[in-house]
Amino acid sequence: MANRENRNTKDRDSTADAFELALEETDARYVLRLYVTGMTPRSQKAIESIKEISEEHLAGRYDLEVIDIYQQPERAQEAQVVATPTLIKQLPLPLRKLIGDMSDKDRVLVGLGVQKKE
Repeated sequence: MANRENRNTKDRDSTADAFELALEETDARYVLRLYVTGMTPRSQKAIESIKEISEEHLAGRYDLEVIDIYQQPERAQEAQVVATPTLIKQLPLPLRKLIGDMSDKDRVLVGLGVQKKE
């Protein structure tokens, strides 16, 4: 019986490993929403940073929507945005939120799940 349990555990482990590898190798489409407050210098910097990072690491695989919470406060409320800038990765799952400075490329890539934390 222990032999069967070990085999089942190995099968599950190899299946999980294969699934994880397949997810990493897919060209998943990223759906991003960046919440900003008007066209302040901080908002503009966040927009520029996210566009630059996305083009460099997700070229052709992302959709970016910039939402000005002054013009669309209901959207910020629906997304439970409490500070700006906030970047929300809708897809691929899991949903992730990054708040604050978007110029730290490594922090943004880890937050998006594109790069592993070192």
